[in-house]
Amino acid sequence: MKKKFLAMSFSLVLLMGLLSACGGNNAANNGANGTAGEGGNADSSKPVTINMFTASPEYTDAFNAYIEEYKKVKPNVTINLEIMQADYNTVLKSRIAAGSTPDVFQTTAGGDIDTFAEYSADLTGEPLAAAMTDAVRSNMSSSEGKVLGLPIKGNLFMMIYNKDLLEEAGITQVPATIAELEDAIAKLEAKGITPFANAYKEWWVWKHVFQHFVDAAAQDANMSAKDLVESFIDGNATFEQHPVLADNFFNFVDLTIKHGTDKPLERDSNAQVSDFASGKAAFMTGKGAWDEEAIKKINPDINIGIAGYPVSDKAEQALIITGADQALRINKDSKVAKETIEFFNWLYTSDYGKNWFSGVAKVIPPIKDAPLPDLDMPKQMEEILQVQPSGDLAINYSLDTFHQKFGELMQAYIGGSQSKEQTINEIQKAWIQLGSAE
Repeated sequence: MKKKFLAMSFSLVLLMGLLSACGGNNAANNGANGTAGEGGNADSSKPVTINMFTASPEYTDAFNAYIEEYKKVKPNVTINLEIMQADYNTVLKSRIAAGSTPDVFQTTAGGDIDTFAEYSADLTGEPLAAAMTDAVRSNMSSSEGKVLGLPIKGNLFMMIYNKDLLEEAGITQVPATIAELEDAIAKLEAKGITPFANAYKEWWVWKHVFQHFVDAAAQDANMSAKDLVESFIDGNATFEQHPVLADNFFNFVDLTIKHGTDKPLERDSNAQVSDFASGKAAFMTGKGAWDEEAIKKINPDINIGIAGYPVSDKAEQALIITGADQALRINKDSKVAKETIEFFNWLYTSDYGKNWFSGVAKVIPPIKDAPLPDLDMPKQMEEILQVQPSGDLAINYSLDTFHQKFGELMQAYIGGSQSKEQTINEIQKAWIQLGSAE
């Protein structure tokens, strides 16, 4: 198998030292559920150290919370948490090549489930796999149907808007078509309100926007998003065959630049959140539910709304997208694989674990029978999904090696160093060269 590894753009290294042991007097109330592979529960008397290597610094406190809680369940288990923002993929690749694969490591889901398959424990028969929602379990499964990943969280991708600014501009209905979006832009600017806050300095926001247009293109072609992406990877499809990609996507990007905050290539994720939270713009592009807490730290009273992107003249194609795009992997050759699996069985099935996602990490749970966090976006997601389907998590059908190149190409496009036609040609080439693990 040709190895390709996810690329992540981060800039900080956080190394958590070995957590000191604390008393284990709550084991009866917080016992682990299920077994750890065929060998059953791991020996609870010998000291065990699990090395966990991730690229999600936003969940540092939440990870440390469940590590501390697990000490009460298994006092003999110490979890060494290492979180790297800069060059995570490069470092992970070098560790695997050197034969020092961490006991737990992070990758993207979808195509990268296969990329790292030979290093990943098969979790198909574990209680944690049974606990996953059907959609999330699919995101964690290989092309052979084996569950090889653990979801960090459920996710939600959509266009985020400020309800009060739309109301101020006299917009009574969130735009669901391109024409409605253009009308909303005119009304906002008539009131002196900037329509879009962008974070186009980040390569990864581009894939979040683009997948909504991929879903619409697939629908127009009467095929699944997965089949459409695979046809691009195989070199059997072109943008020219799909006007939603060749025209609508680029027109949308052009609108967000023309009617967005200044210097888009200098605005990173934090700047975008600040722009939106402080009322400088009505819409946020390229982001998801993970931003709500950051927005509300700046403006606790902001009135947030969510909606699908207006991708065409068909309102029914403006869908929010849900699923799981990040995965933890358990090293199948780890000397503590059984103990590691037992730990995650506990997290995904215990009462503590079911509440950890919403109550501690404050993310959308990727497991069944778990409460939603007390946040606006997940609550609105639940209401929306009662009346319309979720869009397909199309980013999972390509590797992040492709997505990073895609983001860089789009940055070059809006920076003016290459034309739309050149950008399209380069994206099509990148899909063939970088889109698949095979």
